[in-house]
Order: sequence, then C-alpha cells, then structure tokens
Amino acid sequence: MRELFRTFAVLVLLSGSAIAQPAGGLTGGDGTFYVGAFPNRIYVIDEATEQVVDTIEMTLGGPPNDMRMSADGSRLYMRDRTFEQIEVIDLETRSTIDTFTLSEGAAKVRIRSMVVSPDDRYAVLLADTAIKHRDRFEIAPRRLLQVDLASHAIMREIPWPDGEEQTGVNMLFSPDGGLLYLFGREIIALGTESFEEVDRWELSRIEAPDLERFSFGFRVDPNEEPGYFTSLFRVQDPVQNRRLMGVARIDLARRDVDFYTLGPDEPLSSFSLAPGRRKAYAVLRRIGHYEFWTFDLAERRVEQRAVIEGRPRMALAVSTNGQLLYVHQAGATIDLYEASTYRYLRTISIDGDMTNLFLVPNRAPGARP
Repeated sequence: MRELFRTFAVLVLLSGSAIAQPAGGLTGGDGTFYVGAFPNRIYVIDEATEQVVDTIEMTLGGPPNDMRMSADGSRLYMRDRTFEQIEVIDLETRSTIDTFTLSEGAAKVRIRSMVVSPDDRYAVLLADTAIKHRDRFEIAPRRLLQVDLASHAIMREIPWPDGEEQTGVNMLFSPDGGLLYLFGREIIALGTESFEEVDRWELSRIEAPDLERFSFGFRVDPNEEPGYFTSLFRVQDPVQNRRLMGVARIDLARRDVDFYTLGPDEPLSSFSLAPGRRKAYAVLRRIGHYEFWTFDLAERRVEQRAVIEGRPRMALAVSTNGQLLYVHQAGATIDLYEASTYRYLRTISIDGDMTNLFLVPNRAPGARP
C-alpha cells in the first residue's frame, strides 16, 4: 500500500526529475536543498514546495563528491570522483567559477579531504602523491597542504604534529579563521599565521573517574553554533564491562566539555541537531531493523524512539523549521517524516542516485549564517 501511495504522489518534472506535493499543509520550512547526484549534476530543490527549481551541471564531469559549503553560504566546493580535481560553484549564479588540480604529468596528487578558510582565501588539503615510473608506482606520504585558491599554488606544507603522519584527519577552522583544529585522539589547535601548534587537548583526560577512553565523532552540523560540536559519544564502563552512550557538547574556544550518559551503547548514526539545538535526532540501522530516535537536549534524555521502514543505507537531515525529518542516502529518493510522530508523509524523487545533500535556510547570498 505504501508503494502504491508513493507511485501516485510522485510527479515528473525537469527532464525526468520527480517531486512530491506537500500534503496536509505540513512542510519543512523555507530552505534550499543542494543535492549532488549521478551522472554529473546538483539538483536545487525548494524546501517549501519540494520542487526541483534548477540544476547545476558539473564542469569536470562525473558526480559531485565530498561537497563542502563556504562559511558564508555563497559557494560550494567539490572534489571529483578521481580525487584529483576541485570545482568551485557560485550559488548566486549557480555556475562554476573555478576548477583546479595539483596533479601534473606522471605525478597524480589525490585529495583525501579538504577544509576552506572562512574568508575563502585558501584551503588546507589532506593529499598524497602517486608518481608513475616505468616499472613501479611511488606513493608519497600523506601531507597537509595550504593551497591559495586564487593562484592554485601550494603556499606551504604544514608539518604533522609530533612528526606523525596521519592517514585521515578531521579539520575545522575557528569562526574567525585564526585557528585550524585537527581532530583525532586529541584536539590540536594550529595557529593559521605559521600553522604551528598553539594548544592541545586530550579528550581521554575528561573528568570521568569511573569511565575509560572517551570516543567522539566530529561531524559538521548546519544547526550547530559556530565554535561548538554536539554529538553522541561512547565510553567503556570498566565496572560492568559494557559500552555506554551519551551526548557531549564541546566548546572549542574554552576547552570545555559538557556531557552526560544516556544508557547502553546503540549503533546510532547521522546525529542531527534541530533548529534551536533543544532537540536532536538519529537513526538506528540493523539488517532489517530501523529506528528513529529523538533526544531532548534540554532535559538530557531520550524523548522517544520507534521502528520505521528504513533502508540499508540512510542518512538524516532535519528541516529548517524542525517539523520534518528527511531520510536520504543511498538512492534517488528523499523520504519525508513528521518529526513529532515519525509519521511517513511522502517522497521526493530525483533523476539520479545522490552523493551528497545540503539543506540551508534561505538568506541573502554572502550573508553569514
């Protein structure tokens, strides 16, 4: 019955792109979706009407991968599927304004991750180089590179803290761009004048005498306050030999963590803050079993949870007014649910499997969030 409902609710627009019409007056807000999808485009979807209003074609070809939004919301930065090229899109004109690569000749520089300074002047890339010789490939260690976004020149190689190469690292600039944070077993702050270490913070030393190692996942959330991180954390209870789960909020500037445990660890993912940061949502995924979870952050408790008809791979986004939950990844559909009841409402379909999804409130181009 649900599949039959979806079939009649979907309309075909924009070269085969399908959209669903709002039902019962319950819509998500006044934001804009930017959905990267195969074969080589970004769909622009109006959140209020749930209609595809534009498409942006990739200059580099192939689907957009690892999409990042600038601090002021005016640009999208994307890495292509070869991991070698970066494309920059201006969201006011919805057109490509730049592309570049660090590869040259037999030397292929593959970009594993990137972060862009708040003023859009430069990027810091985690990259490695593969050089093709006649009889072998030479793979260089991974490096942190500061790259000028105007000239595309490498400004400097940033030394690894303690001289220890890392194969992967999460990075974040402070709101004023004065610090670059590296997240791993520790939080290391580099001053962006010289990119030398100015501070180090070991999460494992959090004041919790009855608990062991503190593990925390860092994920950029559009509803987060600049300079903060709120997410699920896991710890090991050495007394009862079990994993516990809770919520932690980190103030990077003050080096402060406010955390509390909620109960036994569950395989939750896609932890997402609601507007106002008084609630958050997550999804539980097991083979053949899927759930929504709601967290009351003000009261520090799990507000509700329920089984839903999920999908083996799924990510979660919260509408800009906090009334809807959007389930996406993988595939070519976005399922809409009422946040307060978990009631399935309808589905938005696009013409191509999606790679990334951004949902941002509508505001004047260039205005800071």
